[in-house]
Amino acid sequence: MKKVVIYILLAAFVVNCTQFGKPKKPENLIAKKAMVAILVDLSLLSSAKGINKRTLEHNGISPEDYVYKTHQIDSLQFLNSNKYYSYNTKEYEAILKSVEDSLNKLKEKYKQVIEESNAQKPELKSLDPKQTSRDSVRRKSRKIE
Repeated sequence: MKKVVIYILLAAFVVNCTQFGKPKKPENLIAKKAMVAILVDLSLLSSAKGINKRTLEHNGISPEDYVYKTHQIDSLQFLNSNKYYSYNTKEYEAILKSVEDSLNKLKEKYKQVIEESNAQKPELKSLDPKQTSRDSVRRKSRKIE
């Protein structure tokens, strides 16, 4: 009888310990699509912060606060949702894959925009320094007469 009680207590302890680390689904869980958009924005702003940190600081922009205001969430809601999704690895992996796909699409879009912009710029003709100086000399001599 003692062994049965010990096994039951041990099983109850193991079950309770595994449930202890699992976060409960938050009441205000951010939807997967919204979570993807938030993570894309955080990634872009994080990159911008690495490049132009002084500019962002000078303008008083905090990347995290900007994203929270844009998506109308607060930091606790994001933290709880991120914790919930990261514990459910299959869902979080799908979210991160969508983030990566979105960033790659943006990269390709901006590459194409840059290429089109460069194609539309007229090429500067190389100026012959002799011809330029002659023209300026001729203009000066005409003004004197």
